[in-house]
Amino acid sequence: MVQYIHAVLRNALQNAVREELVARNVARLVQVETPDYEVGQGLTILQAQRLLETVRPTRWYSLYVLALMLGLRRGELLGLRWSDVDLDRKTLTVRQNLVRASGELRVQAPKTRRSRRTLPLPPPVVAALRRQQEVQARKRSAAGSSWARNDLVFTTSLGTPIEPRNLTRHFYSVRDRAGLPGIRFHDLRHTCLTLLLSLGTPPHIAQAIAGHSHVDVTMMIYAHSGMAEQTEALRKLGEAFNPSD
Repeated sequence: MVQYIHAVLRNALQNAVREELVARNVARLVQVETPDYEVGQGLTILQAQRLLETVRPTRWYSLYVLALMLGLRRGELLGLRWSDVDLDRKTLTVRQNLVRASGELRVQAPKTRRSRRTLPLPPPVVAALRRQQEVQARKRSAAGSSWARNDLVFTTSLGTPIEPRNLTRHFYSVRDRAGLPGIRFHDLRHTCLTLLLSLGTPPHIAQAIAGHSHVDVTMMIYAHSGMAEQTEALRKLGEAFNPSD
């Protein structure tokens, strides 16, 4: 909270300096500690596969594939429209979020320019989206005239937007059945970014996929290493110093 207030004040004073209303921006002289971000546990690739196998029989499967393989936020998933997806060109564009605000569901534009992004779709995601088209066609046929006409990719059985809290409740159920207690839905995004970085993806590419404003956010929140990674890194360093050992 302190960091946010300081940033707002610093920006306001900087505008005042440009307008020659004040001589200098005194807020820039104040040092504010970098906040500690809560970093979730994330999943290993085997755990992620187990989660997908658990959710595969349900209508939510494709949503989980996109969460794990593209790192989309919950609101980005629920606000995704078919007009944002091009399966022929194999791309997906994030243009809006679905959130609950002031007691109602609202569609909002992404907060930053980098959050509005176009992503290439790997084959498993293309397959998941084609499956979702079939799932939605069956639901639309079953609902008949009760179907709510909208362009959303992920909807209820009547075509209405999915309540974000209901997705979270469903995730908790799937998570527990998969034997993965303590994992949050947001950790699926964390999993995507951590696995990308562990596979050698350059940080600026991971940043673009995540839609982070700055690459240091990507590295600070997601590029943490566990004891196994540290052990392997130091083992390699030891071999470099003593190649004959």
